[in-house]
Amino acid sequence: MTSVPVKAPIEELPTVHAVTNDEIMLRPGFLRKAMGIMRVLGDKGAIHIRSQLLDSPTLYGLTLALLELHEQTRCWCIVNDRVDIALACGVQGVQLTHKSIAVPDVQAIAPALRIGASVHSPDEARDAEQAGADWCVAGHVFETPSHPGLPRRESSFINDVVAVVSFPVIAIGGIRPEHVRSLVHRGAHGVAAIRGIWNDENPELAASRYLSQV
Repeated sequence: MTSVPVKAPIEELPTVHAVTNDEIMLRPGFLRKAMGIMRVLGDKGAIHIRSQLLDSPTLYGLTLALLELHEQTRCWCIVNDRVDIALACGVQGVQLTHKSIAVPDVQAIAPALRIGASVHSPDEARDAEQAGADWCVAGHVFETPSHPGLPRRESSFINDVVAVVSFPVIAIGGIRPEHVRSLVHRGAHGVAAIRGIWNDENPELAASRYLSQV
């Protein structure tokens, strides 16, 4: 078990976030592909470890395996929701959702963890910042299968979020490499992608496309 690191300066927050889900993490060769993405992104990237189906020992083992590459690549490992796994492994951050424990509670038990909050409106972003979160992942921006039937909100949504907060905003939701520059121009610190990276025939190359546009 590794010790929890001292908080990294938030200005070092990665700009390209490769977000996983259960379907992705259960694919054959997931760990190999994830390690390849970490090498490509380096200190500008983060892998988000996000699962509801994997048992705790498996999730812990995968997280530790990815964390070993942090020392080589400086790519962040961020665990979604599971503060216990994040704290036990000593990752760089935890990403909280509306179902997670509150930001102040995480600060109380894991003061060295950087904390991101998933938000869906400017008001939620403002609340997350006031609660003490270090950044927010804001979405959705464009159409995405994870939000069926909901219309795209375009880059103006990011404008609205950025206008009410001072912490970094990471845009998510149907984002392709060709969208990145516009979103950064509108004030986003960076972008997060799920299918745009992991569903590509070459995830490492896909990750590099996003990185080249930040």
